[in-house]
Amino acid sequence: MKYELELLSGEDLGGAAKQTTSTDAELLDVYSQTVTGVAEKVSPSVVNVEVHHRVRSRRQRSEHEAQGSGSGFIFTPDGFVLTNSHVVHGATKIEATLLDGRRYPAELIGDDPDTDLAVIRIAAPNVLPAELGESKSLRVGQLVIAIGNPYGFQYSVTAGVVSALGRSLRSQSGRLIDDVIQTDAALNPGNSGGPLVASNGKVIGVNTAIIRPAQGICFATGIDTAKFVAGKLIRDGRISRSFIGVAGQNVPLPRRVVRYYNLPVESAILIVSFEENSPARKAGLREGDLIVGFAGHPVAGIDQLHRLLTGERAGQSASVEVIRGTERLVFKVIPQEMRR
Repeated sequence: MKYELELLSGEDLGGAAKQTTSTDAELLDVYSQTVTGVAEKVSPSVVNVEVHHRVRSRRQRSEHEAQGSGSGFIFTPDGFVLTNSHVVHGATKIEATLLDGRRYPAELIGDDPDTDLAVIRIAAPNVLPAELGESKSLRVGQLVIAIGNPYGFQYSVTAGVVSALGRSLRSQSGRLIDDVIQTDAALNPGNSGGPLVASNGKVIGVNTAIIRPAQGICFATGIDTAKFVAGKLIRDGRISRSFIGVAGQNVPLPRRVVRYYNLPVESAILIVSFEENSPARKAGLREGDLIVGFAGHPVAGIDQLHRLLTGERAGQSASVEVIRGTERLVFKVIPQEMRR
């Protein structure tokens, strides 16, 4: 018994404790090296975006200039910068500042409020574009680093993990942004538009939003979505989408209707009103109709219909399936291109 007590309280235990401490220190050092390495690689590509807006005062009925700021990152050698739509939308003046202090006026190439993404461009020589990765290859628990300018504190770095994938986030336009990344890497106002970066130094998201007053619940638009939108904005200056001109609300379908028609959905869009020159009204739809399908796809709500109304459908005839009273009807509607 005496020998066993000496083993439990002797040098062997101390050695194990020292070994554990050493291993923890090594792991911490590897973590630190990863974060610092990513920050050193990507920070030169990050820009501080300053914007000026004309704001009308409700009381005095006069206009005054307001300023705001956000983040962005250069993603091409010729100075194209990705940022958030809500940072630059409606700005009368945009300026971008690089890590080395160089400051340039920026041109708005295009913005898309529906995905909260925008592209601006600066005429700056010798810029270092960030390398873009793939958000589809992300895994929950993966280390991510956010770089931005929260509250004007330039080039702040925070780290965390991918908390969840495939989230949906409501944009300011009312549409859903799909395949959003949730992370606990701390974001604050001013981080908007900055890069979310994987441990290999590749950008995998565009920091977009936080939930207040919750802590550690932050969101970034996946870089796969951002690459698609940026390409369209550079080429056309906007993202094309279509509409059928109805205003509606999601409502549950009566169980007897679902069973009688063997519908694949249990809810529908109740048409409340029509827009002027509505393609749906011209096709014969009425207020009170319940939309349950579009172009051969089941529709259980407004968000599903929005996803189906892509720019490619503009001018192309599509079937709209509705329940009117107890009847199941199909109409041919020609969606029109949405104009902002």
